[in-house]
Amino acid sequence: MPDDTAPSYYKARSVEEWKASRRDSPEDIVMAKKMLIQIRDGADVFKTIRKNPLPNRGNISKYTLVLAYHQMVEAGELAEDPALLAKIRMKPSRTLSGVTTVTVLTAPWPCPGNCIFCPSDERMPKSYLPDEPGAARAFQNNFDPYLQASSRITSYEAVGHPTDKIELLILGGSWTAYPWDYQQQFIRRCFDAMNECESDSLEQAQQINETASHRNVGLVIETRPDLLNPETLRKLRILGVTKLQLGIQSMNDEILKQNKRSLSMKEALNRVALARAAGFKIVLHWMPNLLGATPESDREDFRHFWQTPEEGYGYCPDELKIYPTQLLQGTDLYHEWESGNYEPYSMETLVQLLADIKPTIRPYCRVNRVIRDIPSHHVAAGNTRSSLRMDVQEAMQAKGTACHCIRCREIRGQQVQPEELTLNDYRYHAANADEHFLQYVTGDDHLAGYLRLSLPDDPLNAPIDELSGCAIIREVHIYGQSLPVGTEQSGAAQHIGLGSRLIEEACSISAAYGFERIAVIAAIGTRHYYESRGFYRGTYYLFRDISKIV
Repeated sequence: MPDDTAPSYYKARSVEEWKASRRDSPEDIVMAKKMLIQIRDGADVFKTIRKNPLPNRGNISKYTLVLAYHQMVEAGELAEDPALLAKIRMKPSRTLSGVTTVTVLTAPWPCPGNCIFCPSDERMPKSYLPDEPGAARAFQNNFDPYLQASSRITSYEAVGHPTDKIELLILGGSWTAYPWDYQQQFIRRCFDAMNECESDSLEQAQQINETASHRNVGLVIETRPDLLNPETLRKLRILGVTKLQLGIQSMNDEILKQNKRSLSMKEALNRVALARAAGFKIVLHWMPNLLGATPESDREDFRHFWQTPEEGYGYCPDELKIYPTQLLQGTDLYHEWESGNYEPYSMETLVQLLADIKPTIRPYCRVNRVIRDIPSHHVAAGNTRSSLRMDVQEAMQAKGTACHCIRCREIRGQQVQPEELTLNDYRYHAANADEHFLQYVTGDDHLAGYLRLSLPDDPLNAPIDELSGCAIIREVHIYGQSLPVGTEQSGAAQHIGLGSRLIEEACSISAAYGFERIAVIAAIGTRHYYESRGFYRGTYYLFRDISKIV
């Protein structure tokens, strides 16, 4: 892919370089500044843009508005105005979940699996294609972790998004199959990009990040469940990992076998439980329409996610990615299709399937995706519609049903007042743990913030020794537009004390169940946050003594 296909802000290594790369004329900037004053004083953004067309060349872009905003602030012509910046930023939904996600891909490396549905391109890590949106940026930057992370941060800043709270999402196949030296070097360089300075070691890069301008508040890797064990989990904590994406794909052993998946349903469940016992957030991937599946078997399969350990399951994922199987040329599944052994679902069948299962998702789970964003020219047959989520929403509306997952309930840009929120404790039993999903909700059940508290069934048998006897806070998340650290905004959920209240409630619940210590799986950039709330550092986690809580 040639470099000149990328927008200038992808190539720039800083906002200053991005500003210098812009080709806006002086006249454009003058007009943009006048429009900013109008928008600041209450004018509608899009109406203002339409009312001020450029001579013979369309309208002022939001990029130009953001550039003009930065120039006016730097010149003292305009006071910093977060509300104004929020109005003009591109794609505000990107940071409405409270953090800014930066996605990077690892370099190509052999995968230990032989799944029949995965594409193989020797230029890419297994299962990825070079023209997928996120993968294209990695391919363009030669999979350099520093360049990928820094260019993405720059692109966010260039269009007005806050970047002080970064969730780093590392994709690219099975992370834990990569050499340990590569893992450490890759993470270190990502932290160097967030820190905007070089480091001599991973430990030094992490220490710098604790007070950096782009703090890491979550670190996500994806891997195969069969590659997880206590030693692997310990190494992931050394790296600062807080969330795992695991490909389950199905909970039907016969279908798993037909699609050449290595683990049985029971073995995969044990690995999920092991990761939960180490405090990690769990994101599971599920694939309807695999070889051997039917719409009826997929409905039954999906039901297993929410069944209890007593029923033989207990996956209870914190998040889900639903990836309807896409038929790609060059895969073993494609050959099965050519032989007449496989048939992709019709669009109508797939939409109705997803519309039936989505309302069954528990309120503690977030559905991140309902389709993989593979360009349609790679898909030989089956669904190619990127609007699938909207199609499913319309189908649910027609049925009179609704989804109550986190993504469908989060407040996003909704204004909230603390006194209008109710604290609910949603309890459920996952494999080997009693879970408490503590949530602050509005009167119409919109979610302002939550905490995941895990009370192990056998707390003395922890996969990492220092967790022995501990209750575990696996996540604290406050929703709404991401705000810079230390700032407040009228009606915003962030920075009004919801996190502190949730932590105190988790400590009280844990003490009531007889736990004397509580641990938290803290990201590198959140260590000071927890220390200011009574936690102290261990080797891999932070801890707080709760033995004196009555």
